[in-house]
Amino acid sequence: MKKKLVIASSILTFFITIATTVLSIFLSNKLMYIKPKDVNFVSLREKRARRYDENWLDNCPRKELYVSSPNGYVIRGTFYQPLITTNTVIICHGVTENKINSIKFIRMYERLGYNTVVYDHRRHGETGGKTTSYGYYEKIDLQAVIEEVRKFIGSEAILGIHGESMGAATTLLYAGTIHDDADFYISDCAFSDFKVLLRKIVKETISVNFELAVKISNLAIRLRDGYTFDHVNPIQAVAHIFKPVLFIHSIPDAFIPVAMAEELYNAKVNGVREIVLFENSAHAQSFNDSPELYEETLKQFLDNDVRKNWLVLHEG
Repeated sequence: MKKKLVIASSILTFFITIATTVLSIFLSNKLMYIKPKDVNFVSLREKRARRYDENWLDNCPRKELYVSSPNGYVIRGTFYQPLITTNTVIICHGVTENKINSIKFIRMYERLGYNTVVYDHRRHGETGGKTTSYGYYEKIDLQAVIEEVRKFIGSEAILGIHGESMGAATTLLYAGTIHDDADFYISDCAFSDFKVLLRKIVKETISVNFELAVKISNLAIRLRDGYTFDHVNPIQAVAHIFKPVLFIHSIPDAFIPVAMAEELYNAKVNGVREIVLFENSAHAQSFNDSPELYEETLKQFLDNDVRKNWLVLHEG
């Protein structure tokens, strides 16, 4: 009898191990190899929405960027320079998008007095890289892009970073854990804690024990991609940012809850912080739905907070 129990226990352990391994590979694959949108699809979508002015872009002075990533691939971007100024904003797109999605901001920033850099995150668009890491490796790429752009604009230029969704999380992770060296940051619909967000997504979409699923996928990511979800935690990073940050979020956002923006705002205890909540948009759609209000929001932030802070630092 005892021998039978040992055999049964061994068989059960074997199948649990197999099931756990399969689940860990499945979930980590979903995260690491999330499918980016096709470049042509994004281009057509933006043109149909009249957010991509092809004639204007073709005639806009620009510089193509080929930035070497410390992670071992080339980061592709474009530096649009419609204005005779060194003041520049770098745009960080969201997960599955690409730099074409960031082009919608260029004309707005032109009116606000800034040139614009758009680039593809790792494993998106024309940039290399094997996995998506939701800000962990992306923040290192952002550092490389910033260093390259600074070569063109100099140390005295006003430099801003504008991130959307994963790009916003990347922006905050960069500023709070690597170098708070930009002059301002726009965080549009960032998550505050990737593990918390993932629990929410798994709970809503997968019919398994979501706590177990997150723990298993976290272990698999650490073994397969070299980081854990605890490393993708903007709410801890934001406490170390001293430069001005504008947090933007939409109240009905069903993907990343608006409470996360409020958590980030409250966690930024150093320096200037502002938060603006849009009332009627889905995730990452505040600009698309309300471009005039969005632009006015940024104009007030740039005029009232950013320039004042820059003058204090450079002329004080």
